[in-house]
Amino acid sequence: MILLQVPTAGAPAVDSTAVAPAQSMQLFDLVAKGGWVMIPISLLFFFALYMIIERWLFIRSNTKVDDNFIDNVKDMVLQGNIKSAESFCKNQRNSIGRIFEKAVGRIGSPIREIEGTLETVGQIELSRLEKNLGYLGIIAGIAPMLGFIGTISGIIRIFYDISLSDNISVGIIAGGLYEKMITSGAGLIVGVIAYTGYHLLNMFIEKFTLKLEINSFEFMEVLQKPTEAARVR
Repeated sequence: MILLQVPTAGAPAVDSTAVAPAQSMQLFDLVAKGGWVMIPISLLFFFALYMIIERWLFIRSNTKVDDNFIDNVKDMVLQGNIKSAESFCKNQRNSIGRIFEKAVGRIGSPIREIEGTLETVGQIELSRLEKNLGYLGIIAGIAPMLGFIGTISGIIRIFYDISLSDNISVGIIAGGLYEKMITSGAGLIVGVIAYTGYHLLNMFIEKFTLKLEINSFEFMEVLQKPTEAARVR
């Protein structure tokens, strides 16, 4: 046991303090090396995540369409149960329910007025779904630009440090290179997240819009039948 504790002659002693710098750099330390530009980029990142999650939950809950929804409405209208059809639409508690609730409530008016109601209320509901999506588009454009600003700031820092030391070495330029690379990468990542979220959410809205147009066409087709048209008038 004593021999095990005695260092071998000629072998370099292990310095415990020299092991610490070999540890991998923490994420916070890496972000901190990006400089002040990382503050607005980080704020944009969290805001973009919040907007994507909030809009996705809202769009998901308001664009659920039962496959039998329009068939049930058409059957009630053909049977003359206008109040039942209106209550059925109201109980859906989503965008398509509110749209057809207003349209069914206009039955008895000229066909053009009912069609105009569908278009007007439909536009209102689509606007509610698209609310604040423009912010994601703005973030998708601003975040990479902030990263470019960080790149310029890092280059300025490199030349400033060189001017102070009158020496070009890896140690002198490392700080500016960290700032340049980290801010550029972070800005691009945030921009890609916001850009992807913006277009995915718009795809969901476009899919709902197509369903709305199909259901509206089927609903108006029922009202324009000769037997039903006479009843509506």
